[in-house]
Amino acid sequence: MRNRDLSFWLFLTPVLLSLFLVVIIPLLYGTVYSFTNWNGLKATEFLGFQNYIDLFKEEEFRASLWFTIKFTVVSVILLNFLGLGLALLVTTKIKTNNLLRTIFFMPNLIGGLILGFIWQFIFISAFSSLGELIGAEGLQGWLSTTETGFWGLVILSSWQWAGYIMIIYIAYLENIPGELLEAAEIDGANAFQRFKHITFPLVAPAFTVSMFLTISHSFKIYDQNLSLTGGGPFNSTQMVAMEIYKTAFSENQMALAQSKGIIFLIIVAVVSLTQTYFNKKREVDL
Repeated sequence: MRNRDLSFWLFLTPVLLSLFLVVIIPLLYGTVYSFTNWNGLKATEFLGFQNYIDLFKEEEFRASLWFTIKFTVVSVILLNFLGLGLALLVTTKIKTNNLLRTIFFMPNLIGGLILGFIWQFIFISAFSSLGELIGAEGLQGWLSTTETGFWGLVILSSWQWAGYIMIIYIAYLENIPGELLEAAEIDGANAFQRFKHITFPLVAPAFTVSMFLTISHSFKIYDQNLSLTGGGPFNSTQMVAMEIYKTAFSENQMALAQSKGIIFLIIVAVVSLTQTYFNKKREVDL
């Protein structure tokens, strides 16, 4: 038993060490620097909560935070709806279900920057040409307004992540005992009733996991935002991660950017853990 305990900690030590060096120590240093006038090299004055007071006075930060929240709400709903729908499709008895799984998952293997540039070409060139061809002005000038830029980011995120969320739902759908569904069908339950009373309660844990992943992912998007819209027009599609980056490296306000990062971390952690808590309770109720 002692040897097993020792080997367990020996295997776990590199992971814990990496976590401590890469995450815990920078977080502690960053928290301390957020209360100073740190410029990236040194801190000469303790400012207390002044950086935190200043960041909430910035209209640009508040606008990027509101834009990120709206994007997260829409993306989380759409991603889970698409992920579950695709999972239900590819777990049916069709000959091409393995091929469809591969096709749906493939966008997740492409880097965010590359995806952003691909969809930028689609929205600007392909949509514009199609709009001219069919006479639809709404398809022309995509990404040139806040509204179309918002939906462009939603489409890009959904296209990339729907296949990944699909895999999570598939893992739970395939563990549902077929006898339950067959018994319900024999008793006269239609497809919707079987889904509502059997399938959905049994995939509730997958919903909890998917909600956590999609919320954290949607809040922290940076590369797709950078390559697709660049925050434009006039920073109206700028998400929080990009705003923090610009504060630090374009405006050279390292301490202020660090305080924004701490607030952002708290928001993401509170939202993610809160939904996990309530979804876990719902799993018990179901």
